[in-house]
Amino acid sequence: MIVAASTSCITNMSLQDILDRLADLEYTNVELVIGEQQPIPLAESISQYDSIIHVCRTSRRITPVAIYFDPEPNHPNYLPLFATACQLAKAIKIVVMTVRSAIPGTPFNEEYERLKQLVKIAMTHGVVVGLQTENGKMSEMPDTIESFCKSIKGLGVTLDPSHYIYNQPKQKEYDNLLNYICHVRLRDTTQNQFQVRIGQGILEFGRLVIQLNKVDYRRTLCVDLNQLPNVEQMAELRKMRLLLESLL
Repeated sequence: MIVAASTSCITNMSLQDILDRLADLEYTNVELVIGEQQPIPLAESISQYDSIIHVCRTSRRITPVAIYFDPEPNHPNYLPLFATACQLAKAIKIVVMTVRSAIPGTPFNEEYERLKQLVKIAMTHGVVVGLQTENGKMSEMPDTIESFCKSIKGLGVTLDPSHYIYNQPKQKEYDNLLNYICHVRLRDTTQNQFQVRIGQGILEFGRLVIQLNKVDYRRTLCVDLNQLPNVEQMAELRKMRLLLESLL
């Protein structure tokens, strides 16, 4: 396993400056986030395509290893933007791209067809699609994700365990998803707060690493920390990196 940080951890900077700052914190791998109000805005993912590739290829201290495709599935230009993101992934040798699920109430067959189409597009570029576990989406239920993965050859899971802890009466178990995991996004969490300072939550990082080792998971543990009020973000990012590296 390798440790990475998401570009969404640092705001109000250019992509180049974010990569440099994460490298200064001794991260050697990064997840690129594409979406509205992100370091790679949706419009720029097309208009600044060559520039983004240049920044990623010339940032030798840190390596892009994944893309988080943030748009909601009902975005009017979802498929063309997703195809561009796949082209970008191929150009900078990224294998895994995370996507978000539709909202509850969406017919299963409709979401099945959408995900099947995404996997088909991604495969032509050598990209693996990971469906993120997320509250308020169809992917909030582990059994639903398992059904999609069993039905759609090549579909993986991006595990974000915070969504199975926060606002849950009891932490949801996801052992049935372990063999499908292709990416992991992390922060510390409690049942009442989605993100808390490192060490103040109840997410069992050690247990998670043991679970992933049992299925021979060799991909990324990605740090995804939002800025908390009155908390030094750079210190939290450094602390999280050291915690994860100590477990590997």
